[in-house]
Amino acid sequence: MIKYLLCLFILFSVSLNSSGQNNKIRVLVFGAHPDDCDISSGGVAALYAAAGHAVKFVSLTNGDKGHQKISGGELAQRRYKETQEVARRLGVEYEVLDNHDGELMPTLENRLAVIKRIREWKADLVIAPRPNDYHPDHRYTGVLVQDASFLVIVPNILSSVPALANNPVFLYARDNFQRPNPFRPDIAIDITPVFGKKLDALDAHVSQVYEWLPWIDHDTSVPNAPEERKKWLAKRWLGRSQPNPEIKQTLEKWYGAERAAKVINVEAFEICEYGKRPTEADIRRLFPMLPVAKP
Repeated sequence: MIKYLLCLFILFSVSLNSSGQNNKIRVLVFGAHPDDCDISSGGVAALYAAAGHAVKFVSLTNGDKGHQKISGGELAQRRYKETQEVARRLGVEYEVLDNHDGELMPTLENRLAVIKRIREWKADLVIAPRPNDYHPDHRYTGVLVQDASFLVIVPNILSSVPALANNPVFLYARDNFQRPNPFRPDIAIDITPVFGKKLDALDAHVSQVYEWLPWIDHDTSVPNAPEERKKWLAKRWLGRSQPNPEIKQTLEKWYGAERAAKVINVEAFEICEYGKRPTEADIRRLFPMLPVAKP
């Protein structure tokens, strides 16, 4: 009798876990360098992770050139450790591929690597940069993800990894480039409640946000004390996360005018037409942090 009840309990537990897994949204964010995912999607990642969904960041290069004083294996190791601290702070997974910074190319090998990771993660939602950008690594990350967007459901491509039954929704992250066409904010997410978490993620990339990027900008105002650095970082990123007029219109669509007017920090995304073309209902399901639509 005890064994019978134990078996029932185990089966009940498995059933609960399975149904919970079915409700879990699986998000995969690609970046060219070990801080790019945090910059584009750190806020939404924090929202998903806090709600129990699965988020993974993948950097397609190891970032071994992005510093003014150190490089090579030493820099790659340092940046990898920074990503793992981000993973701890946000509650996400973070993978860094061993391609050299500044040398990423849209090769078949790299395309298969992207397909493999989308399939293995069983992604519902994939976020990547647009393929027009100042940095070749950013551009080719966008191209590689675009090239994978249909092939992830083709069984005879990379047959060693089972193809996905359904195409994920693919999204481009926000940028300010105007040619050949400007970014279109189809979806805008209020990250004001978790802006501090996004700053925590960026703060972990010490080699970048406090050393390399200020050096590029000839900015010598970075404080030495950690608590002052964090304030400096918040001021630096506040302007970059605020909604422009176009994004304000998108916020009104998804949140309503009253709530949209209160948004300070936002992350916005453009729908890539090469993946699944989502309905409004699909978007609200994939972004459960959006308010329920009024009938």
